Amino acid sequence: MDKFKPAFGLRNRHLQTLYSSFFRKPLSLEFDIEKFKLDDGDFVECYWHKRPQDGETKPIVRLFHGLAGSYKSPYIQGTMRKLAENGFSSVLMHFRGCSGVQNSLPRSYHSGDSGDAIAWLTHLKQRFPHIKLFGIGYSLGGNMLLKLLGELKDSSPLSKAISISAPLQLDICAYKMNSGFSKFYQRHLLKDLNKSLEQKYNKHDMKSLINLDKKDVKNLKTFWEFDDVYTAPIHGFKSAKDYYTKCSSRQFLKEITTPTLIIHSKDDPFMTTEILPKPSELSSKIEIELFEHGGHVGFIGGNIFNPKYWLEDKIISYFKK
Repeated sequence: MDKFKPAFGLRNRHLQTLYSSFFRKPLSLEFDIEKFKLDDGDFVECYWHKRPQDGETKPIVRLFHGLAGSYKSPYIQGTMRKLAENGFSSVLMHFRGCSGVQNSLPRSYHSGDSGDAIAWLTHLKQRFPHIKLFGIGYSLGGNMLLKLLGELKDSSPLSKAISISAPLQLDICAYKMNSGFSKFYQRHLLKDLNKSLEQKYNKHDMKSLINLDKKDVKNLKTFWEFDDVYTAPIHGFKSAKDYYTKCSSRQFLKEITTPTLIIHSKDDPFMTTEILPKPSELSSKIEIELFEHGGHVGFIGGNIFNPKYWLEDKIISYFKK
């Protein structure tokens, strides 16, 4: 299919990033909700759209949303609708606590949290052994998906995968989000993260776990601070730096054996081009499509009055190729 060209009037990186959040109307999709129990006693909620019925063999696309995303996210809804129109079943496994229902444990999720996804993918492969599985990851979910593929190597149950706007080098992205206009996105995302953390104090003794009073959660103003105080210790990392180092997917790319497409924009306001891998860091199974414009999970073509969501068509084209 054609290469991405930004919509007339939407070339700016921030317009590409924000347009669908402000102007795309919510879609009326029907979901079947499955509560998937995890080995540690927690759970995640999986939202199916057009779940396969007995005897059906249509492929299943597994979606991983971005930070603070959910089934309500415009890019998730648009993709699931487009997949259904083209004969695919799809399912979004929310990261812990992201579906609107608080998870059971003090821990939450993070950008390298591949364990839950592996458990869910293994379950799907066992339940639908004769159906092809595909995967899509957006932003944080894209980083996690690439890490997962590198960890599983030849054991991956996915036939193909796509990673979109992934923060391949987490420390660089955390620094970028604390500079310039990117602070706007950081402030918006941290508002949701801090709110979720505050809610955990109502069920758990978080003070003893992370040594932070509930009243001080609101003072966490950067990803570095949030990840240093909560994400790292609650998930077994020494510090935010340790978490970023171990969970950045760039170091796993060489190990990927699943055909994988990475889509990225040079003007992504969540990161800099420093995160981009060198050719020597890629396995032979990875393709990269890199564009001058597109923002963060944007890639909106057409024009400002009649937008075309290029990513959705690209996903279909790649999976059917």
